[in-house]
Amino acid sequence: MTLDVPSLSFFGRTLAEYLSMFALGDAGLADRRILDVAAGPASFTAEACAAGIEVTAVDPLYGLPHDALAGHVQADYARMIAALRARPSLLRFKYFPSIDAAEGSRRAAAARFLADYEGGFVHGRYVGGALPRLPFADRSFDLVLCAHLLFVYAARFDYDWHVRACRELARVAEGEARIHPICGLDGRPYAELDRLQGELDAAGIRSEIVPIDYEFFAGSGSYLSLRR
Repeated sequence: MTLDVPSLSFFGRTLAEYLSMFALGDAGLADRRILDVAAGPASFTAEACAAGIEVTAVDPLYGLPHDALAGHVQADYARMIAALRARPSLLRFKYFPSIDAAEGSRRAAAARFLADYEGGFVHGRYVGGALPRLPFADRSFDLVLCAHLLFVYAARFDYDWHVRACRELARVAEGEARIHPICGLDGRPYAELDRLQGELDAAGIRSEIVPIDYEFFAGSGSYLSLRR
C-alpha cells in the first residue's frame, strides 16, 4: 500500500514541524545560513526570517506569479489531503493527533508562505531552481535541508539522479545537509540506500541515518545526514 500521489506536489510545512522533522531544537539557527531545498509553500522561511534567522528557499516554481502559486496550493493540497485520508493505515499520529490537525497546520503554512512570497522573492528569500543543479556557489550555506523530495519520489527519479542530488546538497553546504525522510510513500526505506551511501563515501561525503522523535507517515522517523 502506498499514498496515491502521481506527481510532485507543491505542499509545505511550518517552522515548528521543520524543527521536529530535522531535529533542529538545539541547533543555534540564528547563527547559521540555512537553505531549504524544494521548499514548496512551506512557511519555514517566512517564519524563520521574521525571527531573525537567515534562510533562503529554493523551488522550481519560484518565479511564477503569486496567483499561479496559489492555484498550485489549491490543487495540490486537495489532492494530497485526499490521498492521506484514503490511506490512514500509513499514518502515524505522533506529531499530529489527527489528519484534520495536519491539514490545518499545512494550510496555515501555505497561507503564510503566500503572504510572504512576493516581498520575499524581491529580497532574494525565494529563488527559482531545482536539483540536481542548484544556483548557488560551493559552501554557500551552513545547513542545507531537503524534505519530501529525495526517496519519497524514488519511482520518479532514478538512482543516478539521487546520487547527483545528494552530491549537490553536500556541495552547497559548508557544514551539513539533512534529507527527510529516507523512505518512499509506501513507508519502506529507499531500496538503494546502502549503495548510495557507499558511492557518497567514495566521493568524500560521509552519511549517517539519524533517528528523530517525529513520524507522520510510516517510516519517516529519521533523516539522512551528509557531510563533506
